[in-house]
Amino acid sequence: MQYILLIYTDPETDQSEMSEWYAFTEELRASGQMVAGEPLHPVETASTVRIRDGRTLITDGPFAETKEVLGGYYIVDVDDVEQATAWAAKLPSTRYGSTEVRRIMEVAMPG
Repeated sequence: MQYILLIYTDPETDQSEMSEWYAFTEELRASGQMVAGEPLHPVETASTVRIRDGRTLITDGPFAETKEVLGGYYIVDVDDVEQATAWAAKLPSTRYGSTEVRRIMEVAMPG
């Protein structure tokens, strides 16, 4: 089963723990359970797209005003949600932010 670990942090937080991030990523890779993972550019570079009444609306930034913003993600291939949440608990930012764990839906495309 694949899960996405969505990493939410306060962009104002001092994130000087790059060595911890590298160690986490290496541990996850070595386990054979890492599918993908990347940090995201700052929220100021984001755009949100909506269609309302047939019109395309594009706004700068994230879709909601929150203190914590989506800063990156990992996709893991694990046996169950307990393993996914165990990886989420190891993320350096989980100590001061939050990590959403969500199972990825497998959809068979027609044809």
